[in-house]
Amino acid sequence: MTPDPSSYTIGWITALPIELAAATIMLDKEYDAPYMDGQDITPYTFGRMGRDNVVIACLPGGQTGLSAATAAAIHMRNMFKSIEHRFMVGIGGGVPSEKDDIRLGDVVISLPTEGHGGVVQYDFGKAEADGRFRPTGHLNTPPKLLLNVVNQARCNLFLGRSQHALHLAKFGQVFSRSSAGPDILFQATYNHAGGSTCKGCKSDMLVERQTRKYQEPSDGASSVKIHFGTIASGNKVIKDARTRDEISEQLGGHILCFETEAAGLMNDFPCLVVRGICDYADSHKQDNWQGYAAATAAAYTKELVSLISSAHVSSLMPFRPSDHVPSTGISKEGQ
Repeated sequence: MTPDPSSYTIGWITALPIELAAATIMLDKEYDAPYMDGQDITPYTFGRMGRDNVVIACLPGGQTGLSAATAAAIHMRNMFKSIEHRFMVGIGGGVPSEKDDIRLGDVVISLPTEGHGGVVQYDFGKAEADGRFRPTGHLNTPPKLLLNVVNQARCNLFLGRSQHALHLAKFGQVFSRSSAGPDILFQATYNHAGGSTCKGCKSDMLVERQTRKYQEPSDGASSVKIHFGTIASGNKVIKDARTRDEISEQLGGHILCFETEAAGLMNDFPCLVVRGICDYADSHKQDNWQGYAAATAAAYTKELVSLISSAHVSSLMPFRPSDHVPSTGISKEGQ
């Protein structure tokens, strides 16, 4: 049976077809489209993850960016009024630093930190006299229940209980790490030598990094790291390492990745933003890692969705003082 539109409680927005494909693979069951009133022409994808029904939207072809994301969010909100939890999921450009060892394929989750609400719009603000840029305006933080879900997911990472690798193992060759190629990072001052690959780029300009042990997801483990913090969002695709680092420094030096949609969502469609790192936002930017990055982001979002039901139940449980009284080992009958 096709569920009624009112039964969908998870809203998931993507920007690119490869991100939509990764999200669709993560569905436990895919549904036919239900009958819907209204004039929304968005081709939604419907399905179930665990206990929750999920509706997925992809931005129109060639129309990525803040305004397109805003329009998609408004359409989804108006068509599916029962949506309680929202995600923006896809790929982004990582900001490697000494503090954050970000690699291609890693996942970044928006989380309030360092005075930001999880997402900051880097191209909306004031240019001040000292040459610094000060962002203005305020973007909402992700909903509190989703922040609780993130904490539970982080706990599972520490305890070795994360299911991310098992979800990731469900993807085929198109989304595999082995098909993505090598993970190389050039010094920020060195520009791409030209051409569709980096074969002509100087190897002595590579940044030396400790090799991260790679494990096949089918083994129940993964070399993917999950990062939590601030995501920079704007209308421009960043393809210059010096610009990347300058913007990050102006925003406090704690930016984990760049993308081009989330700032259009946070105030009208408060959500958690999940990004798989597909490049380093520099002149060496290529598309080889997009499939794997889309897969790692979708797989971790599924992990978060799986924790929503338990977090929601916990938030509704009434407080009972007796739950916090240490046991004496003596039953009432024995008193």
